[in-house]
Amino acid sequence: MANITRIKAKDDGGSKKKEAHSSDEPAEITRKVTVKAKNSENKKTKKADREAVKQRNKAEKKAANKDEKPLKDYFFLFIPFVALGRYIRDSFRELRQVRWPNRKETWKLVFSVILYVVVIAGFIMLLDVLFNFIFSQIYGGNN
Repeated sequence: MANITRIKAKDDGGSKKKEAHSSDEPAEITRKVTVKAKNSENKKTKKADREAVKQRNKAEKKAANKDEKPLKDYFFLFIPFVALGRYIRDSFRELRQVRWPNRKETWKLVFSVILYVVVIAGFIMLLDVLFNFIFSQIYGGNN
């Protein structure tokens, strides 16, 4: 996110006004402008802390995956069942990471698939008609 600095113009209750002695001189108004800057160093340290926590969590997950017992350590009759169990477990882990489309996106995808199927079917039908015509001319001309 971008670092945004706010600048506020405050009108003090005691703004200085010079009264015009004659009608030719306009009144002078002064305003006090205060600048608020956010502490960017504090943000940087927080961001660095968040990154460190993410790295630590990644390292813990990798270590947990490496702690898994290799398949050859199991009794040979159990190896297919252990492999199937790992496959199912990993499949569910992957499904949790999927970003599912909402209803509007789903309908857009459905209509694009239908359109694609219609276009490809039309192309294949044109090729079929073309090849039937060519082969009928080749083989039909000799009769």
